[in-house]
This record gives sequence, C-alpha cells and structure tokens, in this order.
Amino acid sequence: MRKWLLVLIGFLINICMGAIYSFSVFRKPLEKMWGISAAQSGLPFMVFLAFFALTMAVAGGLIRKWGPRRTSLLGSILVGLGWVGAGFSQNIELLTLLYGVIGGAGVGIVYGCPISVAAAWFPRRSGLAIGLTVMGFGLSGLVMAPLMDWLIRTVGPLQTFFYLGITFLAVLTMLSLPLRFPKQGEINEVVSVATVGIETGVDMRRSQMVRTMGFYALWSTYTIGCMAGLMAIGIASPFGKEVVKLDDTMTAFSISLFSVFNGIGRPLFGMVTDRFGPRKSVLMSFGLVLASFLALYFLGEGNPLVYLVSFGILWLNLGGWLAMAPTITKIFFGAKYYSENYGLVFTAYGAGAIIGTSMSGIIRDLTGTYLSVFPVTTALTILGLIIAIFGLKPTFRNRL
Repeated sequence: MRKWLLVLIGFLINICMGAIYSFSVFRKPLEKMWGISAAQSGLPFMVFLAFFALTMAVAGGLIRKWGPRRTSLLGSILVGLGWVGAGFSQNIELLTLLYGVIGGAGVGIVYGCPISVAAAWFPRRSGLAIGLTVMGFGLSGLVMAPLMDWLIRTVGPLQTFFYLGITFLAVLTMLSLPLRFPKQGEINEVVSVATVGIETGVDMRRSQMVRTMGFYALWSTYTIGCMAGLMAIGIASPFGKEVVKLDDTMTAFSISLFSVFNGIGRPLFGMVTDRFGPRKSVLMSFGLVLASFLALYFLGEGNPLVYLVSFGILWLNLGGWLAMAPTITKIFFGAKYYSENYGLVFTAYGAGAIIGTSMSGIIRDLTGTYLSVFPVTTALTILGLIIAIFGLKPTFRNRL
C-alpha cells in the first residue's frame, strides 16, 4: 500500500510542476502588455524547459547522494522563488531569468525524485508506475489552464505568477517530505524486463552508457518526440485563436482537454513499452505524430475538429515520451545508476524544447502563420522513424 501512496504523492507533485504546460495562456496577455513578438513571448517557456532538462542531468547525482526527500525540498524552494519572482518582472528578459532559469532549475531538481522513487518501488512494472507518477504533469493543465486564464483576466499575468508561486512553494515542500527509496527487504519483486522480451543483463554507469549506439538513438528520438509535443503545447493557444478562429473560452477549454490526453499518454505508453518493448512503442508514437502534422497542415485552417483531434494526439504523444524514455533508459542501461543515466537522457527534453519553441515562433513571425511549421516538423518526424528502426537497440552484456 505504501508504494501506491508514493505514486499518488508523485502524481500530485507533478500536478504542481506541470503548470508550465499551460504557459501558452500567458503569451497573448504578455505580448499585449509589453508589445512583444510571438518569438519573444515564447522565451520564458523555452528557457524554463531548457533549464528543467539541464538541471535534471545534475539532479540525478544529488538524488543518489542526498536521497529523494532532501533533493525535492531544494527544488521545491527554487520552484516557488521562480514563480514568485516572476510576479515582479518588468520586461520579458527579467521574466525569462526569474521564471525560466530559477523556476526551470527547480522543476529539474524535483522532477526526477518521484520518478526514481516509483522506479525503485516497482522494479517489474516500471513503465506503469512511472507513467502514473508523471501523469500529473500532463493533467496539470486540466486544472491550471482555466485557473490561470481566470486569474490573468482578474488580477493580470504578473500577479498570477505571484499567487501561484506562493501556493507551489507550500504544497511542494509538504509533498516532498514522505519521498524515500525502499529499504532492503521491503519489496519482493525481482528486477527484470522480461515482460518486454528483453533482458540486457547490464547496469551501466553514465560513462559506459554514452559509448553505446542505443544511447544516441534514444536521445535523438526523444529529442524529436519532445520537439513535436512541446511545440504543440507552446502554440496550442495562439494556433487555436489565429488559425482555427476559436474564442478565448473555447481555446482555454481546448488546453484543458489536451491536458487530459497528455496525462493519459503517460501510463498508456508506459504500459505499451512494458508490453511491446522500446522500438515498437516509439514507432507507434512517431506514426501518430506524423499523421497529426499532415492533418493540421492540409486540413487544420478553420477546422476545430482537426485541431482538437490532432493537437490532442500530439499532447498524448508528448506524455507518452515522458513515460517511454525513462522506462527505455532502465531497460537498456539497468537500474543501479538509473537516476544519473536518465538525468543525462532527459537533456533531450531541453533540446526538443529549444528546437520546437524557437522554430515555431520564428517561422510564425516570418510567414505570418503557424501552418508553415508543419513541413519542417514532418521531415524531422520521418528522421525519427528512421533512427528508431535502425538504431534503437539495447546493449547486451555479451556485447560489452
């Protein structure tokens, strides 16, 4: 029972941290308030995600050294300070520094803690346990998007940052306290990945992992998967208003609906990875992404149904990647050095954020429409399919 309670705590932690996925509701109000471009309004989102990913690479070592509780407490303080500080910003550059750098670093420190705890308590069903834990990150927008939209209209965007920061500081600190790894003898499951038909027989250190083809294939496909999903999250609100011609209320509702898909994608693809293995789950994800990009490019303008279905699938697949990647990391490289290894793999998330967010904003400013983004993202998705087919393979002990 205790281990399922820890999954629930991790889920709630991710509900708070996943507020970043609703950042698109801030973009139009910030553009209007400061007279900035679409590319500029996306900077805090892009920098937040980049520092989130970079800090994860460092936090993996902290989790093993300090344990998940103390590591999570440190990150929770930074999350609160980042959001509270953002409320005092006077321009987009300062907002990017306070919210993007400090807040993003805080989330990066906290994020790996409940994932590592779930992986440790559920050695045989890691995909499902991790998926349920991080589902909160995806479902966050179901609560946060309408709440943020209401607060922005009531008190303005800066006060919204401030009030949420105070709340996150208190809640995350409290939820961090129960986090811990199992003691010897507390779990009876045997660590195995036999459920997916792969037994690598390895426990690689980070220095060993980076010498394998599997690492670079996983990192590349993870980058492309995150690029597609984070681009969709970053432009979901303005795309709905500008291209599909939805009103503010319907757009906010759409973000909440997409958040449900994002949340469901995590346990769904976690179970798919447990059942079918890394390569098949990745190919399934990229196939759905490719179909969505093509539908939006050819049929998306002024079409609410295509918008809802296609963006829903894109959000679903981003959620899927955030369960697939940690599960594949454990399958390919073992459990012993998991937190450090996944911290490095997770830098792909930051690379995807930078590519997806900057590319979509720049192309929108140059062409006047977000539709022009999709030929480029389609080509990158095809590249991801090719890498997955030929490179996404584990390293077995007899190959070391």
